[in-house]
Amino acid sequence: MLALKPNCECCDRDLPPESVDARICSFECTFCMQCAEEVLGGACPNCGGNLERRPIRPAEALAKYPASLARVVRKTPCG
Repeated sequence: MLALKPNCECCDRDLPPESVDARICSFECTFCMQCAEEVLGGACPNCGGNLERRPIRPAEALAKYPASLARVVRKTPCG
């Protein structure tokens, strides 16, 4: 199950579970659409994998399986 991390690892922008702007790689590194496209060129700076739109968890499932509250921000700049 995806962790649904709450923020962009580059700019720390909030990305709630229902956000259509969240992008993830296969390791669930999480970025906002703007950073993913404009700063990272669609590639994860952590693993090199591609960044895709994060799926939305239905409200009923989100109530049973809540999103992560742990914020992750890269120590090194993304750009």
